[in-house]
Amino acid sequence: MKGKILVVDDDASMTELLSERLKKRQFEVATASGAAQARVEFDALAPDVVVTDLNMPGQSGIQLCEWVATNRADTPVIVLTAFGSLDTAVAAIRAGAYDFITKPFEIDVLSIALERALEHRALRHEVKRLRNLVDTARAMGGELLGESPVMRELKELLGRVASSQASVLITGESGTGKEVVARLLHEHGPRAAHPFIALNCAAMPEHLIESELFGHVRGAFTDARSDKVGLLVQAHQGTLFLDEIGDMPQSLQPKLLRVLEERKLRPVGGGKEVPFDVRLLSATHRDLEDAIAQGQFREDLYFRLNVIQVALPPLRARGNDVLLLAQSFIQAFAQQTGKPVRGLSPEAAERLSSYAWPGNVRELRNAIERAVALTRHENLTVDDLPERIRAYKVSHVLVASQDPEELVNLAEVEKRYIARVLSAVGGNKSTAARILGIDRTTLYKKLAQYKLS
Repeated sequence: MKGKILVVDDDASMTELLSERLKKRQFEVATASGAAQARVEFDALAPDVVVTDLNMPGQSGIQLCEWVATNRADTPVIVLTAFGSLDTAVAAIRAGAYDFITKPFEIDVLSIALERALEHRALRHEVKRLRNLVDTARAMGGELLGESPVMRELKELLGRVASSQASVLITGESGTGKEVVARLLHEHGPRAAHPFIALNCAAMPEHLIESELFGHVRGAFTDARSDKVGLLVQAHQGTLFLDEIGDMPQSLQPKLLRVLEERKLRPVGGGKEVPFDVRLLSATHRDLEDAIAQGQFREDLYFRLNVIQVALPPLRARGNDVLLLAQSFIQAFAQQTGKPVRGLSPEAAERLSSYAWPGNVRELRNAIERAVALTRHENLTVDDLPERIRAYKVSHVLVASQDPEELVNLAEVEKRYIARVLSAVGGNKSTAARILGIDRTTLYKKLAQYKLS
């Protein structure tokens, strides 16, 4: 059954006719002989949508609309009347009616209106559910929204890791929220009362990174006009977060390893060693094992950083978390802009769910910010979404076909599947090898064999 419909009309022949025809279209139907009966028996009848005549003795359809809008706001009402006019339609809509149909009408017209009303009701319930989830998560201090199994596992891991003093390497594609996780580990750990200091290793040249980390003394180089305390010392008793550690210059890696092992450093140009006590968190979107194999990252530094590894899942692996996050961003940007945007249309929700999200949560956030800024509707539509999401088509690996001319050999199937897996994991060869069930050496050989980059 598509849904339960309550037909309200004082004309028994009309209710019987509508009941018979709607049942043939897979609707469950209950009836009431007037607005008063509908109100009294509303909870027992439990309708998903109300269809009511406008002109009835006693209480009118308009009065029933007003009562439903006040007391059962989640239930859409469709008004039927033989006295169609603009004033009547406006009065019904103002009273809370979802739709307005003038007699005589085709049953297919009513059926389509009912299906739309049921979709509207389902959307309202989903928006309400998502709002409650968002509000609950925020009330509990949960910056990592998500109900998917991978997110539940991640939160459980973070709960155990936060109290540790061990170094943590946070891995994941760009836009998955690595700095958010680093801040959570700090805020829920024993060093929360002390500084949290972050440095993006990919955002500055080599000589500046060394100065930022270790500090320098006056005159150490041309622009060193005064002493500077390094971030390792500034973060004393707190947390230092090194983002994009995979992009740290190779010449600086042995220096960082030494100070982490000795827990004291010498500022650039200085002669005196300074002790420090920090918990080190680092993050990267790169495959560090691959970088080690290519001689771009020190293996000993990797082991020092990777005492505990926290791997963040890409958004495409998080199922309906996409819609939960989208609702959270809608609420935030609607409040920020003062626009009455409440949620997503079913069509927009479907597009968001099927899109691959190469930019992960960051891309979703930007897409929702744009959509809220441009929309003219209460619920975001497909037209409000960026063109790349509107035009996205789900790709599949072609393994076989009904046409013998399109069949391919096993080597071609393997090549296509390896390429698809690499694309899905953002090029991370360690992750791809695990998914494929082969070791990294075998994967490298196949990449060379099939000329895949």
